[in-house]
Amino acid sequence: MNRTTRKTRIRAAVVTATALVTAATVSVGVSQAGGSGGHEHRPSKKQIAGLFDKWNAALRTGDPEKVADLYAKDAVLLPTVSNKIRTDHAQIVDYFEHFLQNKPVGEKKRTIINVLDGNSAIDTGIYAFTLTAPKTGAKRVVEARYTYEYEKRGGTWLIVNHHSSVMPEG
Repeated sequence: MNRTTRKTRIRAAVVTATALVTAATVSVGVSQAGGSGGHEHRPSKKQIAGLFDKWNAALRTGDPEKVADLYAKDAVLLPTVSNKIRTDHAQIVDYFEHFLQNKPVGEKKRTIINVLDGNSAIDTGIYAFTLTAPKTGAKRVVEARYTYEYEKRGGTWLIVNHHSSVMPEG
């Protein structure tokens, strides 16, 4: 092997090694920084649980717009007491205009929260609503299964998917 070939091979080896070290450093940096954009500032399960409290407080205002504003523009609502799937703001407002006439007060009975990353979480479980009949004032309790899927958009946590269904009879 002549001297020129040997120098060329050494240079190629150094360039290759430098490229590998650089690639590894970038990869680790992206991983540590939360390359998907979702791992930094992960919310606690308590913070996610507080989103239900905010939603429940909005119910108590009796204002369907305040409740619907907690949902993303492209949210899907599969509501407890309606067979219609709600897929936009106007439909979600419509549902709550009717539901809020019963003065619902929700209480979680069992909750399981999964924080997926810094911008998404799922809260699922069982809740009970005390409903008051508008005409008679009679109260009844309805237990239901629920799932809230939350996403942080523009710095605000919004409901992107909400499913609620009455507990099946055992």
